[in-house]
Amino acid sequence: MKKILVIDDEAWLREMIHLALRQKGFEVIEAASGQEGIELARRELPDLILCDINMSQVDGFLTLTALRKEATTAAIPFILMTGLADSASMRHGMELGADDYLPKPFTTDQLYAAVEARLKKAQALREEAERKLARLRDNISLMMPHEMRTPLNGILSNAELLARSAATLQPAEVAEIGRDIHQSSERLARVIENFLIYAQLELIAADPKSANGLRPGRTEHPADLIRAHASAQAAQAGRPADLFLELTDAPVPLASEYLSKIVDELTQNAFKFSPAGTPVCVTLTETAAAVTLSVRDQGRGFSPEEITRIGAYMQFDRKLHEQQGLGLGLTIARRLVELHGGALSIVGEKDKGALVSAKFPKVRPAPPPVR
Repeated sequence: MKKILVIDDEAWLREMIHLALRQKGFEVIEAASGQEGIELARRELPDLILCDINMSQVDGFLTLTALRKEATTAAIPFILMTGLADSASMRHGMELGADDYLPKPFTTDQLYAAVEARLKKAQALREEAERKLARLRDNISLMMPHEMRTPLNGILSNAELLARSAATLQPAEVAEIGRDIHQSSERLARVIENFLIYAQLELIAADPKSANGLRPGRTEHPADLIRAHASAQAAQAGRPADLFLELTDAPVPLASEYLSKIVDELTQNAFKFSPAGTPVCVTLTETAAAVTLSVRDQGRGFSPEEITRIGAYMQFDRKLHEQQGLGLGLTIARRLVELHGGALSIVGEKDKGALVSAKFPKVRPAPPPVR
């Protein structure tokens, strides 16, 4: 049974709404003021709130604002009721987070329609969130064990070989085993690092104060940093000749460590999913309003469906193409870009390459020092 909270300082209207909703099988709780409604919402966590705007002391707008600030009540569907449904008032309510308006006077049919519409939409949003969570959980359970065990098995098996056969191994064989252990260790370290970074970014994104704390950072001269990190990824892939750079040394509005991470993830993907001998082009361009970092390759690309599905722990065609990593690279890059006020876009066709662009708002000139 769905629970509905009715907040209104007119007892006769509360009673009318109560009786009408009870006839439809809803559980109804009432509050005679905004403050009482806030306290009742916190305690009862209703499925929907109907709230009058014009109440003394704590009106409907203040009630809505208070409930939208708290995590436990922020997502509860909220319908404002008012006899003054002018456009400015409606716009103000929507800006504060109202889901709908119910102009007074209203009929029982209008009341039912508004309530049913909001509850259906809330249910659809919950179901979609549950589907996304289930996909994320499935991807983690499938990929995390593989991505952790594969490098760990390489470390363990080579270490065991050294322990058992050290006396009979030639120096060249010991060196080869050491290289294998080092390579597997680096792969495992990157899996763990990306997992921790992703978790940290999700926590930061959920806290506006933490997200705002990221934004003051800036990199005044990014060209050398981008060149160094892109070249390192090209060398690691054994393809230094395939890297092409065209960099305008324009300031970008994020700290150098975050810019480095974005460059690493985008260029590593480009080299990983494109054949040797094809170019990987990294550019930094500047317009009057924005600075854009772009990485273009001529590899596998993405289908339109895959572009819309890019997210944490998503990897495509895994059965056809052996891939390393959790599929977190693009998601981490996207989250970093968004947390700094930018947008990450992906353009490409299947088997025709991809263009990934991180577009940032242009850095304003630093104010002159005060003398």
